[in-house]
Amino acid sequence: IVLIGYRCTGKSTIGQKLAQALVLPFYDTDALIEAVTGMTIRQIVDQRGWPYFREKEQECIRRVGLMCDCVIATGGGVVMFPENRTILKENSLVVWLAADIDTILARLKADQATHNQRPPLSDADIRRETEKMLHERTPTYRELADMTIDTAIHGVDDAVEAVCRLVKAELI
Repeated sequence: IVLIGYRCTGKSTIGQKLAQALVLPFYDTDALIEAVTGMTIRQIVDQRGWPYFREKEQECIRRVGLMCDCVIATGGGVVMFPENRTILKENSLVVWLAADIDTILARLKADQATHNQRPPLSDADIRRETEKMLHERTPTYRELADMTIDTAIHGVDDAVEAVCRLVKAELI
């Protein structure tokens, strides 16, 4: 099960609970990248740039793409690369966790880890950056998704329950 979506839509939180509910291992690609590099995402981007981070992200996707029966939370931009989309879609149920821009911005501001974990994607202010990224990424999220959950409306437990129902239906 692969969780995709923009920043602060609940991929890590829902992913951990979903993995527990289904008794599966959980992998967060950003956490795996940090473990391999020994740096936070912000440090990677500040010191080596976005292209280096995206290269490490692709390596991570290649590795987790080989794993079976697990829950994977991806970075928000992972879907913008065709190779990643192919790997993630192959033999996976892809769940797009979506939220409106105001919900995302409120979560970004409330998240203490935002500064260290979520470096800016551009020089624009956070609202303009988020609008731009959502405009660019939403069609790809929509195309790749087998299921969409609006996390501005549905809480963590509701989202986990919805995915579990779909997984069980797929197994029947």
